[in-house]
Amino acid sequence: MANQIPLIEQFANYLRFERHFSPYTPRCYEADLRQYVEFFESAKSHGDVEPAKSLSITSEEVVGSDSGQIQSVEQRITGADAMVIRRFLAHLESFGYSPATTARKIATLRSFYKWLVKRALAPANPMLLIRTPKQTKRLPKAISVEQVDKLLSMPDNRDTLGSRDRAILETLYSTGVRVSELVDLNRSDLDLEGQTLRIRGKGKRERIVPLGSHAMAAVRHYMTLLEPDPRFKALRDMIGSETGVALFINKNGKRLSSRSVRRKLDKYLVMAGLDTSISPHTLRHSFATHLLDNGADLRSVQELLGHQSLSTTQIYTHLSSMRLRNSYEQAHPRAV
Repeated sequence: MANQIPLIEQFANYLRFERHFSPYTPRCYEADLRQYVEFFESAKSHGDVEPAKSLSITSEEVVGSDSGQIQSVEQRITGADAMVIRRFLAHLESFGYSPATTARKIATLRSFYKWLVKRALAPANPMLLIRTPKQTKRLPKAISVEQVDKLLSMPDNRDTLGSRDRAILETLYSTGVRVSELVDLNRSDLDLEGQTLRIRGKGKRERIVPLGSHAMAAVRHYMTLLEPDPRFKALRDMIGSETGVALFINKNGKRLSSRSVRRKLDKYLVMAGLDTSISPHTLRHSFATHLLDNGADLRSVQELLGHQSLSTTQIYTHLSSMRLRNSYEQAHPRAV
């Protein structure tokens, strides 16, 4: 099966341990590559994909032992040319993927084959002849300050886990951190005196972000309720002796997962009567948009978000301009 292909596992480990990508990214790449391998396995059974001639793979090798089958699939992948890639992309069209999804799968193959060639595991990079389809630029979605206030007021602040949820939502909006960065936070990353957080971002790049007064108060309240809670005695025993104690924990005292944060957010969106398509990343978009709406410097927003390129941050200026235009048209008597 595709998940037994050693090359994919090696590539995923390269992304995790050498490139220091967030855990989510290698999982997405692995899923794309499993689909690529499944295409080879299915296409071979229908005689649609021929292995590279230089590899000299016989039909006996393809239908032989398990190890022989895996080896032949690997050789056909490393020996693929641009024609094979185009057949795979044609195969993807049958699933009705959006241009953005197709572009992501192409990006996965670009990275994969670049890695193969760099390690002399493939004779050539077939992706050099493949173009990425044009995509319509989508502006990031942001919600209003009023909607943010409504959402943040939903968790019950009297309970330990409710106060944790309030602290999570306040932190997401106050700092604009990615949800993967949020769940990766340790207690040692919180500077109570300086009211800052140390964030470990993409590529293991670290940055220091300020924590607003509302978020700071929510985090302090959560920690105050957590300390005497008998459910978390084991966690209390670890505090002070280890630096890797998670800041945000689940009901079992373990580190909270990104999926759990999304589930909690969904719960409070329903309670607030807000659009359930709002995600933790929407709060990141709202953070950046509201800063720019109120005159923040673009370079400062770039640094706070942890963007490597300013062009990535600039998309928020378009959103901010649209909001300004809408306000103008609604308020000025001769705007329309």
